[in-house]
Amino acid sequence: MIPKINDQISAKEVRLVDADGNQVGVVSIEDAMSNAENAELDLVEVAPMANPPVAKVMDFGKYRFDQQKRMRENRKKQHTVSVKEVRMRPSIGDHDLDTKMNKAIEFLKDGCRLKISLRFRGREMSRQDLGLKLLNRVVEILEDYGAVEKSPSVEGRIMTMFLLPK
Repeated sequence: MIPKINDQISAKEVRLVDADGNQVGVVSIEDAMSNAENAELDLVEVAPMANPPVAKVMDFGKYRFDQQKRMRENRKKQHTVSVKEVRMRPSIGDHDLDTKMNKAIEFLKDGCRLKISLRFRGREMSRQDLGLKLLNRVVEILEDYGAVEKSPSVEGRIMTMFLLPK
């Protein structure tokens, strides 16, 4: 939200804070504007909901620059957790499983959430116990790197499980 400055302030009187940060008190808007003009700065409404509103004499351009700089710094510090997915079939071979697990370990070391998807095709749907055995084996392999966030669940022909990095 952009604060009101100078002529945009519609209140009859404001609680004025001067450029040094000292409270001047409740003054009319004309007196506050003349005070800002004498200091060659802007009058900025910092607390519009107060009664009367609080206005401060400051350099508005510098204030906006500092505000944008603070927002950029906050965005840099912000860490978004991404979800990576490893897809398999219940009849996966041992070597293929090792390859998938090496990739899963990389994802967990990078701090990503991991979604393990097991797709059943055809008659494999009747053998969901094989899928559960495979997912339990996956949990054993990855137990040093991640913990189960959401246990295996079946949605249609896909069994999914989520892991969080340790």
